[in-house]
Parts: sequence; structure tokens; C-alpha cells
Amino acid sequence: MMTDPIGDMLTRIRNAVMAGKEQVSLPSSKLKEQIAALLKQEGFIHDYTVQRSGVKATLTLTLKYGPDGEPAIHHLERVSKPGRRVYMPVEKLRPIKRGLGTAIVSTSKGLLPDRECRKRRIGGEVICIVW
Repeated sequence: MMTDPIGDMLTRIRNAVMAGKEQVSLPSSKLKEQIAALLKQEGFIHDYTVQRSGVKATLTLTLKYGPDGEPAIHHLERVSKPGRRVYMPVEKLRPIKRGLGTAIVSTSKGLLPDRECRKRRIGGEVICIVW
């Protein structure tokens, strides 16, 4: 039994980036699909697809690399965990790596990048940080 499916997703992405893989597949859920959509929107992955076969669904992420083979994701960190939830008011949401990175925040308006949270003036649970 897996207690932290989001942590598992982030670990699979980290491992695939370190191994230089082009794609990574993992079990899908609505939250994981939203995280993948945000990673694509922020430019950290190239694309993602969802294959459904009956009840099960598989999320496949196509990772992004630069012209010299350097990965777009240098650091991927889980912040809020099942044993310790981390909530941030908008005043404490600071730019990650001077705006080069992003924090994915679960808000009352859905999952948003930290930049959008500051723009809309809403805080929430910080899911992960990427740069």
C-alpha cells in the first residue's frame, strides 16, 4: 500500500531525469494529471498523456532536455507530506530561485503555481517545489 502517491510521482520523475530517460510512466489520478499540466505549463516537461484501459489509467510524462542534454528539472522537492502538511499564506510565498523555479500550491481555486497565487492573492498547501 502506497501512503504518498504524489511523493512517488516526484521520485519517479527525479529518478528518470537522473537516468536521462525520455519518458516516465506512472499510475494516474486527477491530482497527478493536474500536477503534470502545471509542469508542462511552467516549461519543466515537454508533454504528458493519459492512457485509460478499463479502471486503470497510466500517466506518461515526456521529459524536457536542453540542446546539450541538460534536464529542465534540476531540483524537485516534496514540501507538504502526509505526516506534515505545510500551508503558506500569500505573504510568505516567495519566488523560487528568483523566479526561475516554481512552487505548486493547492488552493481553494485548484492547483496553481506560486506566481499565480501571488497575483490572485491566495495562499494554500505547498505541494512541491521545482527548479
